[in-house]
Amino acid sequence: MSKTDTTRVTVKPGEPLPRGDADWARLDAMLTPEQLSKMRRVSRVKVLRQRLGMTQMQFAEAFHLPITTLRDWEQHRSTPDAPARALLLAIERDPEVMRRLLTEAVA
Repeated sequence: MSKTDTTRVTVKPGEPLPRGDADWARLDAMLTPEQLSKMRRVSRVKVLRQRLGMTQMQFAEAFHLPITTLRDWEQHRSTPDAPARALLLAIERDPEVMRRLLTEAVA
């Protein structure tokens, strides 16, 4: 279990579904394969920003990111490179400390 109280489960095609409390038959009946294929994943950056309750502009300013880059990440036009992923992971783990550290670095 992560700090966000969510559990990630990755199932590769052909593997059996994990056992647990989930009613997989009911879940399978909710959406047709056509509907599933039209669904789009939500960017992890967007989920992080929304969990912090920030607008794109607030997030970009607080963590010294170009707003255009943030928008590109959220709209899947580009993906964060390794240093950006490290920054995002640090923000995810302790946003207040990262905000303070970045503010001190600029001052």
